[in-house]
Amino acid sequence: MAVQTAPIPVSLPEEQARPNVLQRVFRSYVFRRLVKAVVTIFAVVTATFFLIRLMPSNPVEIFIQEQIAMYGMSYQEARDQASALFAIDLDAPLSQQYLEYLGNLLRGDLGQSYRSKGTYVADIIRQFLPWTLFSVGTSLLISFVLGVVLGMLMAYRRETPIDYALSTFASLVSSVPNYLIAIILLVVLGPQLRIINIASMRGSISPGVQPGFTLHFFLDVLYHAALPIFVYVLTTIGGWMLAMKSSTIATLEEDYVTVARARGLKDGRIMTSYVGRNASLPLFTQLAISIGFVFGGSVLIEAIFVYQGIGQQLIKAINQRDYPVMQGIFLIITISVIMANLIADLLYSRLDPRIRLGQGETK
Repeated sequence: MAVQTAPIPVSLPEEQARPNVLQRVFRSYVFRRLVKAVVTIFAVVTATFFLIRLMPSNPVEIFIQEQIAMYGMSYQEARDQASALFAIDLDAPLSQQYLEYLGNLLRGDLGQSYRSKGTYVADIIRQFLPWTLFSVGTSLLISFVLGVVLGMLMAYRRETPIDYALSTFASLVSSVPNYLIAIILLVVLGPQLRIINIASMRGSISPGVQPGFTLHFFLDVLYHAALPIFVYVLTTIGGWMLAMKSSTIATLEEDYVTVARARGLKDGRIMTSYVGRNASLPLFTQLAISIGFVFGGSVLIEAIFVYQGIGQQLIKAINQRDYPVMQGIFLIITISVIMANLIADLLYSRLDPRIRLGQGETK
């Protein structure tokens, strides 16, 4: 009778048993998100390039019509002037224009403005983007902090007059478009009540004020950005309030909060260490995404208050069909929004490891 022997396990070398560094990188959650972000940026850049060229008319025709309407030139005279100003060939195949654009983009060259000859798009963005970052970024910080505090107050005082009043306010300001509130403020506070001088608040800085780290410069910048900031805060705080209220109510029903109360902990410590910290976690991911939209600003708000931000430059470029400026601003907005989403995904994956482990990440 033959004796059966158990197979002897063969031990693989340590290098073969473990995946190498490249395999771990390719399988990682972070790498996949980075690849997705790069592909998305490329797709949006490509779509933007072709879509803006599908808009009616082109920069040359817009310029010709402006010269005829403003100066009474003939069509040929206006076209001759346009030929001297625009050193572009719009009759070239779109594929050729697209490849040239990608080649310049890979070298970090966003091109030059069609309407401002010799002005680089990067310089335009560098000049006007800081004002948008200040106004929208400040308002986002204020609305987020106030929204979190008032949302927790609504949750702790739910079904009371305070909750009803704040919930009504949050629902109302969230449903009204920001440009409508801006127009109402512009009309009521200016010509009607004459509380503020709207004309002096135009622009992003007063003439003659020198930029610098001085109190006078900061107050002047804040004066010009006051109305846009107020509108931004008023129209975004309601969403943070309602989101924080819902998250806080859900957190209050968790078992660890009940245990904390059973242990006799003070309400203040429970509110800050247990409820507030855990209830605000979902809002931080929304905040990270909202930060991406800060770079785009608000086209309508900046146009209404004549605030010299990147949003007003975008609407100006759209009206003039200034393709390079439009492409440059859309590129900055696209990159900022996608990177903000990427940061939010990575942040949430660290807060909740089940997300990246569920995606098949290997440790």
